[in-house]
Amino acid sequence: MTTHSALQELLSARHSCRAFRPDPVPRDVIAQILRDAGRVPSWCNAQPWQVRVTSGAATNAFRAAMLDAFDNAASSCDFEPPSGYTGPRQARRRTCGLQLYQAVGIERGDRAGRAAQMRENYRLFGAPHLAMITTAAELGTYGALDCGGFITAFCLSATAQGVATVPQAALAFYANEVRAHFAIPADEKILAAISFGYPDTDNPANAFRTERAALEEFVTWLD
Repeated sequence: MTTHSALQELLSARHSCRAFRPDPVPRDVIAQILRDAGRVPSWCNAQPWQVRVTSGAATNAFRAAMLDAFDNAASSCDFEPPSGYTGPRQARRRTCGLQLYQAVGIERGDRAGRAAQMRENYRLFGAPHLAMITTAAELGTYGALDCGGFITAFCLSATAQGVATVPQAALAFYANEVRAHFAIPADEKILAAISFGYPDTDNPANAFRTERAALEEFVTWLD
């Protein structure tokens, strides 16, 4: 297998896992994932990401804090959330949601079922580990951009080692509670998290895959 075909295989295999087994990932595997992710480029090599990784009781404590926030707290964000989804972005978002609901047997119009599935985000989908990603506040949008590369590399390295991931911006919608739980200083902005562990391949939530747009939908060639 060539290097390029191996990369293509990883990109195709990676998916957002929405149900995990409780088995912990060995610390040395997590450390290698983090080292791999840290190889991504960043503006002026600033490497603005800070990562808090939870395991065992620490994951369960954060899980409980996030479920309580979802049930009782007002939303708060360090970064402005999307103002809306229109056109093809709206269509893709809707399709992804419908695929998930169909996979887990939630019927159209079942608001309680949809709310329960949304709550799974804050249960971390049962993952045994979480990586909370923050970025240096002083770098603004470009620090967040660099962290996006870190998240992508984290997910690909994890996939290469048999570890499933799901990047979650949803957890950053309770930034006040996240900041308090981890004692995150004001000079770090809460960007997103990655829940990770070994996938529960029998769970129907992991039975679908999203599609990707054709080149003509997002590329303009200029010769």
